Amino acid sequence: MLVYLTAECCGYPISIFFIVVNEFCERFSYYGMRAVLVLYFRYFLLWDDDLATSIYHAFVALCYLTPILGAIIADSWLGKFKTIIYLSIVYAIGQVTMAISTIHDITDANRDGTPDNFTFHIALSMLGLILIALGTGGIKPCVAAFGGDQFQEHQSRQLNTFFSVFYLCINAGSLLSTLITPVLRAQECGIHTQQQCYPLAFGVPAVLMVISLVVFIAGSGMYVKTDPEGNIMWSVCKCIGFAIKNRFRHRSSSYPKREHWMDWANEKYDKLLIAQIKMVLKVLFLYIPLPMFWTLFDQKVSICHFSGLLGGLPDQMQTVNPILILTLVPIMDRLIFPLIQKCGLNFSPLKRMTVGMLFAAMAFVSAALVQIEIDKTLPNFPSSSESQLKVVNTYSTTLNVTISPNEHLLIESFGVQLHTSKHTYSTISCMFVNGYTADLNITNLDSIEPSATTNYTLVNQGKRDFVLRHGEQWCEFSRKFGFGASYTFLIPSTVFSDDCESITEVEDMKPNSVHMALQIPQYFLITTGEVMFSVTGLQFSYSQAPKNMKSVLQAGWLCTNAVGNIIVLIVAELGKLPKQWAEYLLFASLLVAVSIIFSIMAYFYTYIDPAEIEAQVRKEQGLEPEEMEKETLEMEEKDEDQKNEQGVKQTKI
Repeated sequence: MLVYLTAECCGYPISIFFIVVNEFCERFSYYGMRAVLVLYFRYFLLWDDDLATSIYHAFVALCYLTPILGAIIADSWLGKFKTIIYLSIVYAIGQVTMAISTIHDITDANRDGTPDNFTFHIALSMLGLILIALGTGGIKPCVAAFGGDQFQEHQSRQLNTFFSVFYLCINAGSLLSTLITPVLRAQECGIHTQQQCYPLAFGVPAVLMVISLVVFIAGSGMYVKTDPEGNIMWSVCKCIGFAIKNRFRHRSSSYPKREHWMDWANEKYDKLLIAQIKMVLKVLFLYIPLPMFWTLFDQKVSICHFSGLLGGLPDQMQTVNPILILTLVPIMDRLIFPLIQKCGLNFSPLKRMTVGMLFAAMAFVSAALVQIEIDKTLPNFPSSSESQLKVVNTYSTTLNVTISPNEHLLIESFGVQLHTSKHTYSTISCMFVNGYTADLNITNLDSIEPSATTNYTLVNQGKRDFVLRHGEQWCEFSRKFGFGASYTFLIPSTVFSDDCESITEVEDMKPNSVHMALQIPQYFLITTGEVMFSVTGLQFSYSQAPKNMKSVLQAGWLCTNAVGNIIVLIVAELGKLPKQWAEYLLFASLLVAVSIIFSIMAYFYTYIDPAEIEAQVRKEQGLEPEEMEKETLEMEEKDEDQKNEQGVKQTKI
């Protein structure tokens, strides 16, 4: 007999506070890393948008497939406590590995601010992401259930409150991390050259994951730890497999048909298990169209094309989602849904989910409209079969440049011409062109020889000061940079005699003029859809599942998210649309079509009471009334004894 002593505070087990803090730190770590992940792919590893998006969604899909592995390990071998410990260690190692991969100085031998060996950084970051996916996904089905194990049977009210607080910690961690990590990324750091500080942006989430692990271990002596009881998922799979195999063996018309194909497992498996599987399969069938919602929802990070916002950073726009969640959940539960019910409308859970999917579709229509406005401000880029040639005249007089075979460009002194020709695509970015007669040193940039250029350089939004120096001569040049703009600065031979005032500016790309606040409506729509779809879906799945198979449906629910991210990868590869807004409308149209299909499936669905069905099956097997009544009386007596216990210390056997 194992005896656990659990201390209480305000009616709650003290061990719960360790679990809640652990969840907050872990969610901060996960969402903080995700907030800057796509930007890391684009601007550190220099991947294009399609590759960055594909890797991002592959990572998210893996995070929602590994919960199945975590559930099997916890139920079959290690138990929830040890599974959380071991996979959290894997998780922390992954975060540290990811942070190390962002240190550009590791391979920057020539100290130009750019890694010399991208293969090393890519390999290290991919290893880190795999370890993170195994860790965060593996502990996902265990932490909440482990928290529920800490409550005794007389603490049902506190148990319900715990899950609310647990959900609150998830969003609080998400909110703070998406506020803080973009600020950390925007700092400049480095050993030899100063660059955007991705090591700090990924390092802080790594530290939070280590803290999460330490906090969880600190509460070890207070936890109620249950041993593995066998994997119900494995039993379900074996029963389904036997039913299919048995049905195939008796496919001849000479064998009488059975009411349900799972009834072919009657020869080997208990009728109660078969009845429970039928209930689960009925709900899983409804899950089939649901991945399309996650296909749209999880693109709210990867498809963002941000414009300038005074005092804000583009990747901080993601904080709108958790803020709206914390606002909309109580409004929906306490105001909107009760008001609809008072109006006499039957707004059932499946109807709520359908409406949530339509809200998500409207969010992408809104995103398409914003993207159309953004496209109007963009310059004409060369097509995939073209390239651009930049010709700079640093001579003192006008030059006539002939480009074979017979195209002529007339360029004034210290002027620039762009020539487009059929070839492969190349990009143009901000740089300095040295027209001075000797080498120049420019603050935080390369030293450039006469008639040469600096490397393409990314600079922060706002005012930036540059000091140009040659020996004892120097002058300061200042420029205010708009978000999304690109410039070429031409330095004449008279740069020091006129105190840098003769530097000529060429605006290659205008600053963004579309305000980032225009994205708020689409965030409101997608978050409203999330509240109506995700929260309602969890409640529906829980209410329609047998008591011993709620984890099975939980794993199935998480898998719909994984499949949704896989769909993003497939559609992105097969449906290469020339315009971003057209891709948004494509996804919105697909979700509307899926919503119609789901509404038809929901119309024919009959809500059930799993406990009532289980009681009926037990009665048919002769377990009622004697056995069930005896069990009920024993449970009532146990509850009454627990209610009479006094003091802070409680004993659970």
